[in-house]
Amino acid sequence: MDLFTIVNKINSILWGPIMLFMLLGTGVLFTLKLRFLQIRKLKYAFKLTFDGILSKSDRANEDGMSSFQALSTAIAAQVGTGNLAGVATAIAAGGPGAIFWMWISGFFGMSTIFAEAILAQVYKKRVDGEITGGPAYYITDGLKNKYLAAFFSIAIILALGFMGNMVQSNSVGAAISGAFNINPLFVGIGVAIIVGLIIIGGIGRIASFTEKVVPFMAIFYILGSLIIIFLNYEHIIPAFKMIIYGAFNPMAATGGLIGATIKESFRYGIARGLFSNEAGMGSTPHAHAVAKVKHPGQQGLVALMGVVIDTGIVCTLTALVILTTGSIEAGLSGAALTQEGFIRGFGGFGSYFVAICLFFFSLSTIIGWYFFGESNVKFLFGKKGLVLYKIIVLLCIIVGATMKVELVWEIADTFNALMVIPNLIALLGMTSLIVKVANDFENNFEKGKLSEYTNKDNKLENPQH
Repeated sequence: MDLFTIVNKINSILWGPIMLFMLLGTGVLFTLKLRFLQIRKLKYAFKLTFDGILSKSDRANEDGMSSFQALSTAIAAQVGTGNLAGVATAIAAGGPGAIFWMWISGFFGMSTIFAEAILAQVYKKRVDGEITGGPAYYITDGLKNKYLAAFFSIAIILALGFMGNMVQSNSVGAAISGAFNINPLFVGIGVAIIVGLIIIGGIGRIASFTEKVVPFMAIFYILGSLIIIFLNYEHIIPAFKMIIYGAFNPMAATGGLIGATIKESFRYGIARGLFSNEAGMGSTPHAHAVAKVKHPGQQGLVALMGVVIDTGIVCTLTALVILTTGSIEAGLSGAALTQEGFIRGFGGFGSYFVAICLFFFSLSTIIGWYFFGESNVKFLFGKKGLVLYKIIVLLCIIVGATMKVELVWEIADTFNALMVIPNLIALLGMTSLIVKVANDFENNFEKGKLSEYTNKDNKLENPQH
């Protein structure tokens, strides 16, 4: 039995009905507890986000970064190969209906990620002179369980810092190799050098990079996708029918081309949706914890916009490019399937387009995931562990570019599941606090009244534990 088969069998258990029920169930719980906040406050969330884009951002320093820089760092991690290669993998393995389940996970994930950002803000702290936070901190101080916190920290370092960044490097290596005929090993080395130059500058350079690159790469990809979709406008409605009908009858939706079952459609849609928008994984709270906001609720609303952009817009556009161009018939998977869609839309330029997008998407995600892992290295070992962590991350980027894509994805799924478990335990264990902070935001802070959760000057003088 080879390694791929072993890991695949492990994932069939980890990503079985119990895990998927827990993820969706947590999202449903918070959606009900917060009274469909992702719908009621969506307009306000848009306002907070775009006000952050238009206003001059504060310079990131030991006190944290601006709300928009935090969102950019979170989106940098969210919008990556999961939006291109991951969506294509979900369609290839679960049929077009997998996209429907990706939407479902995204909708409920908006309330989950709101809850994560709330806890990240409430329990953030100053360590060695710098503001930091994340699940390890709210598990330690909120649940009073340092062992579960340590388990989470180890899992996320492995899941994102090491294995996850191998996935990113693998996809960009394959895309650039196919488009420009460059050895994937050289691509990996090049990406590692660029990443090294960015992370050596600390939080200031990371924030500066993400706030500039993320809007550019998102607009570039969205415009390219819309052009192809509208060039194939007659296939837009049939594509949506394939997605919706395929969620409940995958084989009929594709004429038997995929041969997927409802179970596969559901499993790959939820799993790839999670890998893409990261709701419930406990990754993005590290970015939202360091945002300079007056109330945790503000960053909670900004955080849910990350899911809207990631799953609602970018993932959907990728799926529509694949379906409206008929690329699903090519029998491909991963980045190659997405690339096929853009080649059919743009001709030879399509291959270069995807390679360029994957490069920027992967690069930004690697930076985001590096930052998340760094926060947990500090939690476990302090700053003395950062040098070794940096070296291992850069080596993973190089090695990942040369590995077999299916194996890399499966390993990433394994470690994603292991970091989800302690984070969900924390979210469910502190549900009442999350609801209390959300209500305080709506009933007091939002109406200009005195709020017990207001963080004046980001000093956290009276955090509510």
